[in-house]
Amino acid sequence: MPTPERTSLDAIVTAARDLLEHDGLAGLTMQSVALRVGVRAPSLYKRVSSRDHLIQLVAEATLSDLAGRMESATTAAEVADVFRTFGHERPAAFQLVMTPGAGVSAARPEFGAAASVAVVRFGGELAGEEHALEAARTLTAWVVGFVGMELNGRFELGGDVEAAWAFGRERIVAALRVGR
Repeated sequence: MPTPERTSLDAIVTAARDLLEHDGLAGLTMQSVALRVGVRAPSLYKRVSSRDHLIQLVAEATLSDLAGRMESATTAAEVADVFRTFGHERPAAFQLVMTPGAGVSAARPEFGAAASVAVVRFGGELAGEEHALEAARTLTAWVVGFVGMELNGRFELGGDVEAAWAFGRERIVAALRVGR
């Protein structure tokens, strides 16, 4: 008997992404995904070999989504803003791909590379092509750190977090231009 259409790989990954956001990584189980798509857990193994493979597919879908969003950015500041917005809209997925922790399945490198195209392009515009990757890594590290602190409620000293974002983004972009 063929696998029902509702257990397509796309449906499985979509269900897993939703569960990740709702229940966190610990709640992302083969059983929970099976319930979400309306089949028994063993049916999932026709499409996904293991939970680790499923997490990898979720990470890859996340990076593909992020890459698509970044394509429309016209400045390094917009790249940072798109990245931050994505982190707020999909916080568990953001943390999965940016700060996965030990032992968590990662996306294949080509997905990370595709999600980095825009930030590397603007890194080159800011710091010169010879420093494009270093500039991209610097901007990405700052965004991931800032958003990670936001998502984890770590801005505890008061003040305006939006103003801090604007200040930091402006300063990072300006610093990457130094020497040009």
